[in-house]
Amino acid sequence: MTPPRVLVLACGALAREILALLPPERFPAITLQCLPATLHNRPERIGAALRTALAALAGQYDRILIGYGDCGSGGEVDRVAAAFGATRLPGPHCYAFFSGVAEFASRAEDDLQSFFLTDFLARHFETLVWQGLGLDRHPDLRDLYFGNYVRVVYLAQTEDAALTTAAAAAAARLGLGFERRFVGYGDLASGLARIVAA
Repeated sequence: MTPPRVLVLACGALAREILALLPPERFPAITLQCLPATLHNRPERIGAALRTALAALAGQYDRILIGYGDCGSGGEVDRVAAAFGATRLPGPHCYAFFSGVAEFASRAEDDLQSFFLTDFLARHFETLVWQGLGLDRHPDLRDLYFGNYVRVVYLAQTEDAALTTAAAAAAARLGLGFERRFVGYGDLASGLARIVAA
């Protein structure tokens, strides 16, 4: 019996983690396609980008998983998923599904003044955060963007000393405290497992 053809259309910031959980040699019927991680800074564009990609791939897959949370799209990711018969990852954003959606929600009040980094964002802080928000050109924007935060919380997917050092350096650069939490893949793993098992 031929396995169903599955598309995982995901944020580029999740590519490394998805490939670790669904290595192509073990899951040849699953295709990973990623949209640019720079959409992280422009959530209002995520829905349109997903819609365009899914329209171009119509009819090529038996199941589709959208590798995004809502991600600040105002419900647009869910509307696109419904329009194309797709499912999406659990939770409002990657910080929640890496932490575990329930765990993230239970810490919401304590984390109200926290800026989150993942392995990807620790690795690409300079490009996506510092330059992406224009702080390289306008350092005075630091207080506008980060003035209400008190700490950076690094939600680590892996045990990587270099990434921990990079995340701590990012916190120092922003003038914020630093906390590291090892969370692994959290609900990303179970969300991907469900689509594989369906």
